[in-house]
Amino acid sequence: MSKEFGLIGFPLSHSFSREYFLHKFCKENIKNIAYQLFPIKNIEELPLLLTEHPLLEGLNVTHPFKIQIIPLLDAIDEEALLVGAVNTIKIERNDNQIRLIGFNTDIIGFEKSYKELITSHQQALILGSGGAAKAVAHILTKMGITFQIISRNPQGEQIDYSSVTPELLKSHTLVINATPIGMAPFSNTKPDIPYESLTPEHLLIDLIYNPSETLFLAEGKQKGAQIKNGEEMLAFQAEASWKIWNGFL
Repeated sequence: MSKEFGLIGFPLSHSFSREYFLHKFCKENIKNIAYQLFPIKNIEELPLLLTEHPLLEGLNVTHPFKIQIIPLLDAIDEEALLVGAVNTIKIERNDNQIRLIGFNTDIIGFEKSYKELITSHQQALILGSGGAAKAVAHILTKMGITFQIISRNPQGEQIDYSSVTPELLKSHTLVINATPIGMAPFSNTKPDIPYESLTPEHLLIDLIYNPSETLFLAEGKQKGAQIKNGEEMLAFQAEASWKIWNGFL
């Protein structure tokens, strides 16, 4: 095996990043390469992981480490720094020295997957305040769409879920779930918002891709809203990661 890549986060039972890349390697006849899942519980385990896997050349980063990873990086892409979250690491090795460079391909994935859908909406609710939410907020800002961030632990101008009134939901026709709520194996959960106020004017986006239709999306569908999950976004961000690791981006 000449190259190794992988995903860090916890838990990783929900992820099919490994299946995606293994399918890609098989389909494109890419040899001598592996993609592994590394379910570490603490980001401080990363240096040991890098030492134990000397062939590791790149990592994807998922919940809860997209923000926690930043102090461990040696360099960070300008846009990832602006967003304040990293989901892709390029690993450079020179003798015994390891250099970590951080990028955010969630930005690329979200923009490619959802940009055309969301252009007709003026106001959005972003559910969540973590790394994925930061990437979403960055794109909405670039597009001139105003937004309100909803968080269980609101800071600054953020608000909590109890403040999402029917009136607020009616005026904010774009609702984006950027939390793990509803993700397998906890697919019987959903963000706590007044779903009865949804209409066919609404667009619900869930960055979750497993299950393909979360309870959040199912509620929107029942009210006639347009819905889209995170599977296509995953594919776009995975391909962007691959290009970064191989020096094409």
